[in-house]
Amino acid sequence: MRLTAIPERCSGCTACRLACALANYGRVNPALAALTIRGRFPAPGTYEIALCDQCGACAEACPVDAIAEEDGVYRVDEDACIACFECVEACPHGVMFAHPTLDAPIKCTLCEACVEICPRDALALVDA
Repeated sequence: MRLTAIPERCSGCTACRLACALANYGRVNPALAALTIRGRFPAPGTYEIALCDQCGACAEACPVDAIAEEDGVYRVDEDACIACFECVEACPHGVMFAHPTLDAPIKCTLCEACVEICPRDALALVDA
């Protein structure tokens, strides 16, 4: 499965970011979301949704192999992670994040919380 965005449907409500943070960290804090939404104003007046496509660049950059692919999803082993954040720098889409209150980087786990909550169907899981 792959997470995909349909940006022309996005209203910028950020419900997806809240759902992601709640599902993965138990907190209503959009700074803990593993996706971003950027408004493009005044022109063209749309939203850009940046998502993890599970490309594996983060895993390749990790010097201690703390990121591994499992069932098509790259996951961070927080116990093995040394918090060097080289994976954050290596992410070609800017969707691998360092957060000041967490010891390991944040990335999408394809939990589907963002897809389920989006009121405009701007996010979808599709077969890879």
